[in-house]
Amino acid sequence: MKKKVHIIGGGLAGCELAYQLSLNNIFTHIYEMRPKVRTDAHQTGHLSELVCSNSFRSDDSVYNAVGLLHEELRLSNSLIMEAADKNKVPAGSALAVDRDMFSEYIDTKIKSNKYIKVINKEITSLKIFNDDIVVIATGPLTSKKLSEEIEKITSKKSLDFFDAIAPIVYYESIDMDIAWKQSRYDKGDGDDYINCPLTKFEYFKLIENIKNSPKTEFKNFENTPFFESCLPIEEMIRRGPETLRYGPLKPVGLTNKHSNEKPYAVVQLRQDNKLGTLYNIVGFQTKMTYGAQKNVFKNIPGLQNAKFARFGGLHRNTFIKSPKVLDKYLRLRTNKNIFFAGQITGVEGYVESTAIGNLLARILSSIILNKKFISAPKSTAHGSLHKHITKNANVNTFQPMNINFGIIDSFNENIKVKGKERKALKTRKAIKDFKNWIKKQTN
Repeated sequence: MKKKVHIIGGGLAGCELAYQLSLNNIFTHIYEMRPKVRTDAHQTGHLSELVCSNSFRSDDSVYNAVGLLHEELRLSNSLIMEAADKNKVPAGSALAVDRDMFSEYIDTKIKSNKYIKVINKEITSLKIFNDDIVVIATGPLTSKKLSEEIEKITSKKSLDFFDAIAPIVYYESIDMDIAWKQSRYDKGDGDDYINCPLTKFEYFKLIENIKNSPKTEFKNFENTPFFESCLPIEEMIRRGPETLRYGPLKPVGLTNKHSNEKPYAVVQLRQDNKLGTLYNIVGFQTKMTYGAQKNVFKNIPGLQNAKFARFGGLHRNTFIKSPKVLDKYLRLRTNKNIFFAGQITGVEGYVESTAIGNLLARILSSIILNKKFISAPKSTAHGSLHKHITKNANVNTFQPMNINFGIIDSFNENIKVKGKERKALKTRKAIKDFKNWIKKQTN
């Protein structure tokens, strides 16, 4: 194998992959089409720009599978987690980041790395790479031309779904005489979210306004499904009028300091940048038109004078049927020079995409340096994701998967431990096994 790796896509997986390979003195070229070719969702030309939420979700490594994956990445000297930790903003028990500072940090680190060359160019054909190692890490916004190329080389039609973006408002425009700062159950610093209370009348009025507002049309993609973990607010409402109140708008664990009246529902806003000048409306991913969003969201108490830094939206997400087309080395069964990494493999989420980039870096290092690759243990979050997308998932019903305890196989399922302690047992074993695995990989 040649010692240069071509990575198509400068997102989280592509940057993590290139960085990890550089630690083994392996040269990479990252091909990123932005800013020469723009997308509907990106705002900048920086590498690893976050286009959806600014949250990496729970950072609890004892009782949460996402927090466990965070910890495994930190043990891997992950560039993405380093950037997240250095640019985090208050978010209760979650890890959220200043999205601009986060991507600028990674952009600088990657472009100053002597083993990595960034080329701003859209790749539409893989023939130009001849027999070199090629990694497709283009993520959810794979260009149309490259998507068509992927369909050709996989001989299986790529699957699509819609992913959603929440709107962002300026903090100074939020009425803090109505809203108040508090995390549910006072987690984190206790005041990491801004809360807007709704009475029963206001809640159902908001539901009606959203239902009756004009929506963005997607005429060419009528049969494209939504991703279950990031549903537009309209889809949640369609499933029942109380769905939001038992989801992102649940009023539990909060005390309104402005009123003794218990709110029927609560809209939360999470800090989006380190300065605290921007807040995104949690759970309000939407397909409403921009004009409709402005009118509807201003009816939320505390947001009547809201000024928007960004409106919500939808974008198509592309992934392949990995269990059918990839082998255990994350390469095409039909072409041993072509590998896949990140969200396009059928994982969902920032840290999950990063983890696949991290795994592939260790696979490629083993191939290039002529070492034996040992798969991450099935008890770990990394190993579970790896096995899910290459072996354990049902091919016929394959959909993008977040990390969860259900796919982590760490001990006999008949063990007489339940609830939180069962999760704690899994995470303790996972971290122990991951440390041992990392040590073997670096020796």
